[in-house]
Amino acid sequence: MTQLDESAKRALAWPGDPQTPVESCTPALARQQYLDSFADIQRPLEDVAEILERHAGAIRLKIWRGRAAPRQGAPALLYLHGGGFVIGAPETHEDICRTLANMAGAVVVSPDYRLAPEHPFPAAIDDCAATLVWMTEQADALGIDPLRILVAGDSAGGNLAAVVALLARDGQVPAVIGQVLIYPVTDQLQTSDSYLRYQEDFGLTAAAMKWFRDHYLPEPTSRSDWRASPLNVASLAGVAPALVILAGYDVLFDEGAAYAERLSTEAKATTRTWPGQIHGFVSKRRAIPEAQEALEAIAMAWRAMDPALTREAGTRAGLKPIRA
Repeated sequence: MTQLDESAKRALAWPGDPQTPVESCTPALARQQYLDSFADIQRPLEDVAEILERHAGAIRLKIWRGRAAPRQGAPALLYLHGGGFVIGAPETHEDICRTLANMAGAVVVSPDYRLAPEHPFPAAIDDCAATLVWMTEQADALGIDPLRILVAGDSAGGNLAAVVALLARDGQVPAVIGQVLIYPVTDQLQTSDSYLRYQEDFGLTAAAMKWFRDHYLPEPTSRSDWRASPLNVASLAGVAPALVILAGYDVLFDEGAAYAERLSTEAKATTRTWPGQIHGFVSKRRAIPEAQEALEAIAMAWRAMDPALTREAGTRAGLKPIRA
């Protein structure tokens, strides 16, 4: 078995991480702990060309324009933050959003979607879908090409990105050119073997996942709904091409791998696994250099999904070389 990466061990012992397990917190305390701790383990934030706040109805949006993004017709990313549907905000994932905006010369939009338990399933889905609609309606004002929108997210955000991609396939929201799912939640029954292998000692625990799930999906019958558990969708045929990023030491590994396998069989997908990494590693670049590798893999996959990025690479200084 692959050993836990030294960088993952360093992250697990990082000073200042929340001391109270999330499952022992109220939602309010869990949110505050996360907000108080996330920034220290991320690298200093990259400068971008522009940072905006807007609203799509009642939904607050954070927007970053990459340094090399054109003022009109730019590629765009709808990024959906993780946090178990209970915690997190665009700011907790700003490092990822800024870096990808610069790497792709793009505009990245991240919604502060409603959180459980105050707003249980499917409120988060509704807000993310509404944000995609808003992006296409406001394309001229944002300076983006509405036909070049990618959707991405990590953990709970990976779940939401997968659902948005399926809604786009079905014509319920505007089309997306691709989807990037970073250690996504795909099965809310939480019965896969990785829940036993990594139930504790590797950051995200099985107990924490149950706490998140019970807040987001208090009605047990909703846990099998494909919008909660995309692994249960009848077919993935016709869904946008995908990149799935997995961490080997993660309670979500098996369900993420199962969804990636279905995507590969029924649609088109690439899977990249960091065998010695833990859940959340892409958000911990100060401790985990492998996070940079994952971000570069996303940028490379984005270029494959949007060939115009490759054509533009020679003329935009902000598009960094991507290692294979």
